[in-house]
Amino acid sequence: MRLSMELELQDVPGQLLLALQPIRDARGNIISVVHHRDRKTPRGTVPVRLIVEMDRSKLEGVKRDLEKSGIVVVRAGEERFIEEVSVILVGHVLDSDLGDTVSRIDSTGYAEVMDLSLSMPGVDEPSSAYMKIRATGKEEMQRALKILREVGAQKKLLVIEPVEDDL
Repeated sequence: MRLSMELELQDVPGQLLLALQPIRDARGNIISVVHHRDRKTPRGTVPVRLIVEMDRSKLEGVKRDLEKSGIVVVRAGEERFIEEVSVILVGHVLDSDLGDTVSRIDSTGYAEVMDLSLSMPGVDEPSSAYMKIRATGKEEMQRALKILREVGAQKKLLVIEPVEDDL
C-alpha cells in the first residue's frame, strides 16, 4: 500500500538517513522524498514529506521507531494525492530558480511535485524539466496548474501540459 508521511527533522547532518532507517527495516520501498531544508517549521525543524510503499500493518512500528529517534511524525497514513499530471517546463529552468518553482506548488498543501527530471543541453542553452504533479482532487490540480502557468509567465518559461504517459 502506498502511504504518505510528514516528518519534522532537526537541521543536523544524518537526520534524513535516521528517518529512512525504520522504513528500510520495515522493508518499505521509498517512492519519493521531498526535503525542504531551506524552510523551517515554527519549531525550527525541517519539514520532510515521504511517500512509501509498505504493508500498512507496519506503519505504527515505523512511527514508534521514528519517535524514539526524536523525529516528529506530523502525519502518517494513506496517500492523499489522487490526481496526477505531467508537465514540461522549457527555458532557463535552473537559472530561474527551479527550487522556488517546486516550492510554490508544494507549499499549497493540496498539491506537490512528486517527480522531476532535468535536461541541460548546454550552459547557455535553454533547459527542460519534466515534472509530475499530484493533487488531492481535480479542482486542486487545476489550481496547481494555474500557479505553474503564472510562475512560467513570470520566469519566461514555456509550460507544456499535460504530458500523457501512455502515448
